[in-house]
Amino acid sequence: MSQTQPSAVVTGASTGIGAACAKRLVDEGWRVFAGVRKNEDGERLKAELGANLVPVTIDVTDTDSVRAAAAIVREALDGQTLKGLVNNAGIAVAGPMLELPIEEFQNQMDVNVTGIVRVTQAFGPLLGVDEGLTGGPGRIVMMSSVAGEMGAPFLGPYAASKHAVEGISKSLRRELMLYGIEVIVIGPGAVATPIWSKAEEIDTTPYENSPFYEAMTRIQGWMAKNGPDGFPPSKIADRVFRAFTDAKPRFRYAIVPKRLSNWSLPRMLPERMVNKIVANAVGLHRKNR
Repeated sequence: MSQTQPSAVVTGASTGIGAACAKRLVDEGWRVFAGVRKNEDGERLKAELGANLVPVTIDVTDTDSVRAAAAIVREALDGQTLKGLVNNAGIAVAGPMLELPIEEFQNQMDVNVTGIVRVTQAFGPLLGVDEGLTGGPGRIVMMSSVAGEMGAPFLGPYAASKHAVEGISKSLRRELMLYGIEVIVIGPGAVATPIWSKAEEIDTTPYENSPFYEAMTRIQGWMAKNGPDGFPPSKIADRVFRAFTDAKPRFRYAIVPKRLSNWSLPRMLPERMVNKIVANAVGLHRKNR
């Protein structure tokens, strides 16, 4: 490896946005440490992308797994700084907030929130906090969502996790000014990835007797339709590459299909009006007593 070849870590690289980020960076000459949970996924990525793709087992819910991965990357860097970290690993838990099993909510937060803290703490030294390393400071990309700025019925756990990602990113960005490490948030809307395209597989049977059931199935249908019709993961990967390489990247990028209706208008209109529009769309009308 050339001493000037930049390296990045991408979590959740098995499929979707993570795999697209790994490909884009490898295509640009970067070495990518691709965080995967299954060996076969790592082998597949390496076969597809070549020698500059280095699979690393990372379970973001397991501190020992994350620390072990950071040790592997540190050794491979051989005294150089890591140029990029993409905190992409995530899941989407759905259900009515009043009825959702608390264990499912905890799992959502452990993966999407505590997971990025584990990863950032483990790899932060390699981005330039460890001043014994050679090279300039790296950058962190946090994969948020349109849900990081908005809420949606029955996606409360996911929205909560992405709101947390936004807050963590703002705080971390200011703290890491001490080391010159940039923190950039990417907030996609619908993307054609398995996390949304498998919406039809969500088991709604536990809520069949719930007053929320009919509206929940409508939301499920919307997700199943709009996920595959969303932006390709490569569009998000393009923005991640620019976040790593632009001289002065923006702090947050919103990459949202049908931007006017799905992003701009809901942020400009009075929230009470937006609530009514959403309620009418999914059938959340006030119950008669």
